[in-house]
Amino acid sequence: MHLFHSLIPFFEIVIIATMINYLLSFFWNTRSMDLVLGLFAFLLIFAISSWLNFPILHKIMLLVSNVAVIAVLIIFQPELRAALSKLSVKGKRFKEFTEFDKFLDQLTNSVYRLAEKHIGALIVLENEDVLDEFANKAVRLDADFSSELMESIFTTATPLHDGAIIIRERKVVAASVILPLAEDSSQLTRSMGTRHRAGLGASQLTDAIIIVISEETGKVSIARDGVMTRGVKADRFKAIIRSIFTPPATREFKTSFNFKEWLRQ
Repeated sequence: MHLFHSLIPFFEIVIIATMINYLLSFFWNTRSMDLVLGLFAFLLIFAISSWLNFPILHKIMLLVSNVAVIAVLIIFQPELRAALSKLSVKGKRFKEFTEFDKFLDQLTNSVYRLAEKHIGALIVLENEDVLDEFANKAVRLDADFSSELMESIFTTATPLHDGAIIIRERKVVAASVILPLAEDSSQLTRSMGTRHRAGLGASQLTDAIIIVISEETGKVSIARDGVMTRGVKADRFKAIIRSIFTPPATREFKTSFNFKEWLRQ
């Protein structure tokens, strides 16, 4: 027992190091990395204020930490929601996610294959706002989504690669879509061109989620509600999309509990 207690600090260090490594690998090269570094800086200042016994600074850090916890929950809501959804018991509801998960996996694989090949793309995921205004002025497809279809559209040799595609409930509604350019492009860097500006502009006018693949850097960006998130990795990409688009079968939440039906399961 004495040996176990003497090894407790070692186990704690290993667990903390694993958590920090996962956190850094998840947010590395994303805009959220600045927030993570800021959080570590905050914890360092907090530790120094306690160690050197600075009462005023320590009190300020305690007050700020109360607000910081709420801010972190809001900022990382997509990731937290996706993580909590994995804790649900697998059963009848798990089957309802099958088609959506299949679509999300295909979309993610296609997006990052295009990014790896430095093939530029602009993908619009329709949300509540109907985007027929843009689709009717483009090439109508109304085809079932597939990785092969999307990747073939954005191949530079095809006539439909110039422009965006609109996806509505796992269907490619239109291709070669022209999107409005953002008037305020202060969020965009010099390496971002017309494709990023169009994605940002569409996100300012609609509630759609716009995925932008940079032809120059091969990085994936997501525009939503007039905010462009750059350098999104595959895991975070899935978490964001999953948090916004709930499968149709799960949109209606049943508040009543039927004991007989539960027994039949």
